[in-house]
Amino acid sequence: MTDGFTPSADELIANNRRHAERFDGAGRPGKPSRRLAVVACMDCRLDVAELLGLGPGEAHIIRNAGGVITDDAIRSLCLSQRLLDTREILLVHHTQCGLQGLDEDELTAELERELGVRPSWPVESFSDARADVAQSMMRLEASPFVQHCDHIRGFVYDVGTGLLDEVVRT
Repeated sequence: MTDGFTPSADELIANNRRHAERFDGAGRPGKPSRRLAVVACMDCRLDVAELLGLGPGEAHIIRNAGGVITDDAIRSLCLSQRLLDTREILLVHHTQCGLQGLDEDELTAELERELGVRPSWPVESFSDARADVAQSMMRLEASPFVQHCDHIRGFVYDVGTGLLDEVVRT
């Protein structure tokens, strides 16, 4: 049953059936043809393929809250590189992110009050999107599991203009 804000699973399954009727997966490579992996925020304002001009099968797109380089993001990148031959990594954070300025201590305390347990994972809030991209780049470069660190670039996507602003580490 839908709450009026989201489609029901039945509607999504019907959408999938219509998609499958015109789908031709033959000839799509199992490996990203651009040898690219993108780590981006899960914010619904970012259509990562659209904003980068990517088509199906061209890149791995890994998303989480904030586009944070977590252990799981590193796990995905490691597998992307070692098993599926990606060589370049793009990081895409954005303006007006919900994690920017979030009081991490307050949120974890609230979760503990409500649930009786603190999360085992860090929230990874930040105060400056550009500095957070730079920190993410450093995490990738420090990881023994990520190869091709000379092919990492980071950007802040402006949700108001649609433009990417590159973060260059000095």
